[in-house]
Amino acid sequence: MRRAVAMGSMGLELRQQLKLSQQLVMTPQLQQAIKLLQLSRLELLESVQQELLENPFLDEKEADDPQPEDTQSKESEEGDAQAELMRDADWENYIGEFSSSSKQSQVREAEIPEEGLSFEARLASKPSLHGHLNWQMRLSNFTDEELAVGDVVLGNLDDRGYLQADVQDLLALVESDPETVESVIQRIQRLDPVGVAARSPRECLKVQLEFFDYTDPILLDLVDQHLEDLEKRRYKPLARKFKISLDKLKKYIEVIQKLDPMPGASFSSTEPHYVSPDVFVYKYGDDFVIVLNEDGLPRLTLNSFYMDDIGNCTGKDKEYFQDKMRSAAWLLKSLYQRQRTLYKVMESIVRFQRDFFEQGVAKLKPLILKDVAEDINMHESTVSRITTSKYVSTPHGIFELKFFFNSALDLGDGTQVGSESVKALIKQLISGENPKKPLSDETIGEMLKAELDVNIARRTVAKYRSAMDIPSSSKRKQIL
Repeated sequence: MRRAVAMGSMGLELRQQLKLSQQLVMTPQLQQAIKLLQLSRLELLESVQQELLENPFLDEKEADDPQPEDTQSKESEEGDAQAELMRDADWENYIGEFSSSSKQSQVREAEIPEEGLSFEARLASKPSLHGHLNWQMRLSNFTDEELAVGDVVLGNLDDRGYLQADVQDLLALVESDPETVESVIQRIQRLDPVGVAARSPRECLKVQLEFFDYTDPILLDLVDQHLEDLEKRRYKPLARKFKISLDKLKKYIEVIQKLDPMPGASFSSTEPHYVSPDVFVYKYGDDFVIVLNEDGLPRLTLNSFYMDDIGNCTGKDKEYFQDKMRSAAWLLKSLYQRQRTLYKVMESIVRFQRDFFEQGVAKLKPLILKDVAEDINMHESTVSRITTSKYVSTPHGIFELKFFFNSALDLGDGTQVGSESVKALIKQLISGENPKKPLSDETIGEMLKAELDVNIARRTVAKYRSAMDIPSSSKRKQIL
């Protein structure tokens, strides 16, 4: 029996529909302009130098000639050129007569400068902890087996100089016995810096006491058993236990403080962070002058040579030149816009924070990005980008631009005070406290209420104090 299934016909058709929509497209030029806004000054210099290398339409303006324009005759010009040539010749003669090599060898060196040497080979590298210890091991009477063990030990040191492996871990990396490994570790601990390759702060300090011939049993016991008590400043119980006065205990503590708990830190590869201000703010009379730091920033212009020849190009060459010309023109516009925005934002900050520029951090007012954005008719994101990684030199020091934006605390009279001002006052109160009786967080809160008429909780004082890396009152307390 056959069952018939009826299927309806399904029609397929193509239709054209018109739909209107809005979409934000960030062109490469717009992305470049936004990127330039948030670059620091040093990053901007690097970016501009890279564009100068890649874009033939960009050129660097020469420094303005301070001398007046020459209006003399052609003979006078030739005479000046000849005099300039003679001055150069005299200087070359001076170098040739007083240098340690002949003029012929100098010419040869100028043609082939430092043949066979890489750029890195001409620089002196900073000594590392591994290299410094390895050099000492090679100059000592270490056997070949001990040198092999020592290399493994040095390979397991952290930046502080502490050994991050036990004897069993080291034996898995080198063929030796536990006694030899322990002996090598102890010998390395007595190299320079003393205490390196220790496995704990207690061992590090004990090695230094032994090396510097400190044999007082109380001093050794303090390091061996009571480092935590010293850290928490439990001085009176310690004085009672050892039956000594607080003056005597203070002398022991002074000896311990002269020791180095992190002997490898001085060889750390961490480099200091140098800050180059983007803006300078000077006081001139009763007003403040804003000067952008353009020192070292190339003065860009369009290259006239390629601009004149672009009309003679055809095809892909012309397309390439037009693209590079547009890119160069956009870079010039973006750089101008960046500097203009930075100036306007700094000008607005000076208006809002004038009391700070007059009297210092204690007078810093509450400020948010929206306030500055509305003041200069820009978007908050633009203000945020232009204040990122930017620094200003003020009469009271160098500050990051974001430092001027801080939250508010309500005062008793209805006005507000900036959180950075409260932090500055907390730091000032602590710096003037009695070291024997440091101020507690609750006492500081009461003093702030009397000084600023602001109700600030003890936990808020503790939060601000911790943000400034200031220890608690118990850890700030001194014996005498």
